Amino acid sequence: MSTALIIVDIQNDYFPNGKMELSNTDKAAANAAKVLDWFRNNNKENIFHVQHIASSPELGFFLPNTEGAELHESVLPLEHENLIVKNFPNSFLKTDLESKLREKGITKVVVVGMMTHMCIDATVRAAVDLGFETTLIEDACATRDLSFQDKVVPAEQVHYAFVSALKSMYSNVISTYDFLQQNN
Repeated sequence: MSTALIIVDIQNDYFPNGKMELSNTDKAAANAAKVLDWFRNNNKENIFHVQHIASSPELGFFLPNTEGAELHESVLPLEHENLIVKNFPNSFLKTDLESKLREKGITKVVVVGMMTHMCIDATVRAAVDLGFETTLIEDACATRDLSFQDKVVPAEQVHYAFVSALKSMYSNVISTYDFLQQNN
């Protein structure tokens, strides 16, 4: 099968009491775990876990050698699964993700993970720009409230604004349920 799963940054710092807590992380992680289980049962050779490690302590989270930077227990990689360590929002930037996908003949990617407005957006756009047919499982992603000047944008609106933008010209955007139904 020429499809790979890319699990982006489902790491402890994004969960309750983490250094960069997001909204709805448990739901997103549970849905990502369902997609991961499907791949483990149907396409186990093409699973890529992406872990963000801060290149500078100023980031404030995902600091090297901390519990917060560790991948969350819901999606821990198995020994034979690929682990890509990144230092930028785009999972392809200065990593070997693209070369590993190409070595395996991958033409399609399915993306899940965190933060919708940052690393998911950057990774999906990069995947499409690199020529991969891309599917985003929107309810297997999470984000947070954002603010600009005196305006606060709730996490749900941030999430839907970004997935709507990605759906418009970049990616197939579907739910976990629809992905599992289409692939059974």
